[in-house]
Amino acid sequence: MEKLSHKEHDFSAKLRQNSVIGGLRDYITWQRALRKGEHRARLPRRGPVSINLDLTSACNFACPHCVDSTIINTASTLDFDTIRTSVETLADQGLLSVILIGGGEPTLHKDFERIVRILKERRMQIGIVTNGSKLAKVARVADLLEEGDWVRLSVDAGHEDTFAKSHRPRGNVRLAGILQSAAELKRANARISLGYSFVIVWPGIEIGAHELCPNIAEMAEAVKQAMDHGFDYVSFKPCLIRLEDSHKESLLARPGSLSEDEIIAAIQEGLEQARAAAAGQMKILESVNLQALLEKRLTDLKHQPTVCHAQFFRTVLTPSGVFHCPALRGVDKGRIAGPDGYAGASAFEKTTANLEGSIKTFDATQECREVACFYNHVNWWIERAVASAMDVRDIEPVVDNNFFL
Repeated sequence: MEKLSHKEHDFSAKLRQNSVIGGLRDYITWQRALRKGEHRARLPRRGPVSINLDLTSACNFACPHCVDSTIINTASTLDFDTIRTSVETLADQGLLSVILIGGGEPTLHKDFERIVRILKERRMQIGIVTNGSKLAKVARVADLLEEGDWVRLSVDAGHEDTFAKSHRPRGNVRLAGILQSAAELKRANARISLGYSFVIVWPGIEIGAHELCPNIAEMAEAVKQAMDHGFDYVSFKPCLIRLEDSHKESLLARPGSLSEDEIIAAIQEGLEQARAAAAGQMKILESVNLQALLEKRLTDLKHQPTVCHAQFFRTVLTPSGVFHCPALRGVDKGRIAGPDGYAGASAFEKTTANLEGSIKTFDATQECREVACFYNHVNWWIERAVASAMDVRDIEPVVDNNFFL
């Protein structure tokens, strides 16, 4: 039995853990039945293993590089009762992890602390992505977070002036204060995995006729800041944009003033300096799409199988509805239900029926041809498994690491 390695990105291995492999086997069996023409076969009545939960569209930053800028501050928020009922319903259907992320700043939700408590009462693994301006709210529930839970701060800078230009925070919010609060959070509960997120911006990228502030020269300084303030890792990822025509996320659709080779060389230099600064004392993570960019494999990530299998295992619950993919958050073709789509057994059944229709009709080869998909590997892995003659009982499980985020 193999181990779960590179657990941050290895989604196919996560689905082969003993606690969830039954759902994977049921799904593959269903897909095979469909392809044999057994049209009465129904999608397994299981919920997602993990969801992204967008609590609110409100945000106190105005980051020019934000891929969710079109839905930020649209006066939409999920109410506490909908969240509680949805979590309870999904927990009964196999939900194991929740990431509080996207569409706004989660700590601005008035019930943020109550929501974390509800999630932990249901034994959910939790990831929190925050701009760090309201870490005091996270600190008040820090004692509930366990091994495997994480908090990741969207910092994207190594210096104060770059932080201000990159995030345009409202009020007197400074990088130094955020990092100090992060250090205090880590001291309050050392079990929390604390991450320093850095979206790499190279010169010449424009969004809405506004040129983004380059930060590529500050990658090593970010690592030094992270080490000085008790972070466990720094996560580097490339800058994405939303395409105007489809509103989908894309990478290098408009590369800016540098050529692809120049971008790669600059990022590689920044990573070398970052690793040197870490000196083996801190984990340096590279996102799936960053690795593909550096290896000139973006076309591979943008080459999808016809069926997006990942939507059965991970969905996104937002104030504007349930979407089958984070890259399609706010996009009509990715919407499978309203914001109450998981609020109760009846709503869950309707949403699952809609999801079944989406799996059958959504053509990822066309709809996602510009998306450097994080789930590309697992989609192809499942596609090959469906097409194979392997008995699903022979799918080798991995050691259960209880890591589903």
